[in-house]
Amino acid sequence: MTTKEEMKEMITKQLEYIGEDPHRPGLQETPARMLKSWDKILGGYKRDPKDILTTFDSDGYDQIVLLKDIEMYSTCEHHWQTFSGRAHVAYIPGDQVIGISKLARLVEIYARRLQIQERIGMQVTDALMKHLRPEAAACVIEAKHFCMCARGVEKQHSTMITSAVEGKFKTSNSAKSELMSLIYS
Repeated sequence: MTTKEEMKEMITKQLEYIGEDPHRPGLQETPARMLKSWDKILGGYKRDPKDILTTFDSDGYDQIVLLKDIEMYSTCEHHWQTFSGRAHVAYIPGDQVIGISKLARLVEIYARRLQIQERIGMQVTDALMKHLRPEAAACVIEAKHFCMCARGVEKQHSTMITSAVEGKFKTSNSAKSELMSLIYS
């Protein structure tokens, strides 16, 4: 296991690699600040969805539960660039429901890792199906990718949209249509 001091040395070498003087006043504390930043930006590795997905009796409620516009920040695993946007997470309860804030926390757990957008949606949906056992689960994500905006093709106004659906959202056109109309209304 790499120590914190070894990581600071590696970051110092990276600063030297790009042509910077890691000992100039503005950069002296940068290795420590970067490590602290990574603890937040990549903090999803230290959290487990089962620890937050406490359930309650649904009391017979069997309609769509949707949390829209969850702010989301993640890091592209290919270029270590930010992608950010919003996630919409929904489910149709079986016997159980969860507190609505848990949907936002679930997105946060998976987004705060080195990721691709498609995987976040699948992981959120799979976790809901596994731990909540709903009739359906979905995660639709709209995000701007800085690996595409600030480098590469440099298309600043592009937005990527992905969806991951399971259960009735996958097998019933009417359930999926109702979900999409709720998200985009």
